[in-house]
Amino acid sequence: MISLSISENIAEIVLDAPKKLNSLDEQALDDLDAAYQEAEAAGVRALLLRGEGKGFCAGRDISNVVPATDDALGYLGGKVTPLMRRMAAFPAPTFAAVQGACLGVGLGLAIATDVVYVAENAKIGSPFAALGATLDSGGHALFVERLGAHRTLDLIYTADLMSGAEAVAAGLFSRAVPAEELLDFTREKVAVAAAGATLAFRESKTLVAAVRDQRIGLWESLDAENHAQGRLCDSADYTEGFAAFQQKRKPVFHGR
Repeated sequence: MISLSISENIAEIVLDAPKKLNSLDEQALDDLDAAYQEAEAAGVRALLLRGEGKGFCAGRDISNVVPATDDALGYLGGKVTPLMRRMAAFPAPTFAAVQGACLGVGLGLAIATDVVYVAENAKIGSPFAALGATLDSGGHALFVERLGAHRTLDLIYTADLMSGAEAVAAGLFSRAVPAEELLDFTREKVAVAAAGATLAFRESKTLVAAVRDQRIGLWESLDAENHAQGRLCDSADYTEGFAAFQQKRKPVFHGR
């Protein structure tokens, strides 16, 4: 159900249960966590997450869930949240190619990814009104920050879904592209990142997370940038980047 391939410093992780729109049970979450651990141990310089078939991930697999005995907190707090934290902390640029349904836990996987490209016809929102459940996996934080409280509750109360194009226009994700072009487009961008200055990207990833999660302001962020740049001075890629600029050639980075 979860597959990992590694080639040319790029990890590609695939949610591969298309008949159920790649919905995830607890075992699938464990397997996905293990795939990220393996990719990190391999020292890849970029990672792509995608779903096989018509949908990216329709969320939790509830086909065998019995409400009377359901441990929703254990599933979400014990499995989903640690996985999202691992994904967000991955020490290289991460990308997701999102097509079709991106709901619930699927939305959480996108939230925990650095760069998300969506198909124009992707479906994003809160489908839980018909289940008597609430939006989860970080959806409230993302929607309120980008859409505001009124639009967030509108989506929750009505269960209306946004298209990928609408979601990007609202600032939820990075770019929307035609569905038939999504995977090739994403792989091209991933390859560019994998050939880049990995240490510099990692510093920026840390800075962005601090601004988002710790709400650091301009001057604290500026000071953090200064120290990051100071650390990068000792890297081989920093030396190569300046040498390439001065010699008017394309830099060749090795991620160190």
